[in-house]
Amino acid sequence: MRVGLFVTCLIDAWRPQVGRAVVGLLDRLGVPVTVPAGQSCCGQMHVNSGYPGPALPLVRRYVRAFAGCEAIVVPSGSCTAAVRHQHAGLAAAAGDETLRRQVEEVASRTYELSEFLVDVLGVTDVGAYFPHRVTYHPACHSLRVLRVGDRPARLLRAVAGIDLAELPDASQCCGFGGTFAVKNSAVSAAMLADKTAAVRATGASVCAALDASCLLHIGGGLSRRGLDVQARHLAEILTSTR
Repeated sequence: MRVGLFVTCLIDAWRPQVGRAVVGLLDRLGVPVTVPAGQSCCGQMHVNSGYPGPALPLVRRYVRAFAGCEAIVVPSGSCTAAVRHQHAGLAAAAGDETLRRQVEEVASRTYELSEFLVDVLGVTDVGAYFPHRVTYHPACHSLRVLRVGDRPARLLRAVAGIDLAELPDASQCCGFGGTFAVKNSAVSAAMLADKTAAVRATGASVCAALDASCLLHIGGGLSRRGLDVQARHLAEILTSTR
């Protein structure tokens, strides 16, 4: 199977270790990964900010970059959601029927990491070892748009040595929401305060999530409050071994 990794902007710029973790994890599972050089942003930020026009070239670039891949793995629920739920609409609105068909075909092969592991590879135990107390924050796009359900939790429960603690009010947004955190900073900060309090209540030393954006937001909030809790991507935990 020819698998392509869509790294995403935030991971490429701020958390490259997540991309490396995904490659290492899949390699350990016998799945070689390519990272197409032509990839760029998914265009989600442009669309959500009301600029669909500038997003269209990014949609075309995504299609070109991953045209030869049998599966595309994305370590981000929000970017996966953009590919599967925004790209076709952008192509249709532009009147480009050929692009719309191409987008739908490529989107059908695009998977968030936990979906790929559980649904495509059929595994939950990836041979990980992580002897720490961990709580899991289900990011909004993965929870409400992709509906990944309990896939991440099933993967985490299979990790040897882990102490998985349930997060109070887990489905509550962390307050990032892309440009929402900038345009509505006071509300965002209040939501973040609730989320960090919930994380603290679990006694966990690690807060896991599927999205680098949530991890940046939550991690920053935990740090500013002086809490000794790391914000880690699911892939970083699953790639850990003895």
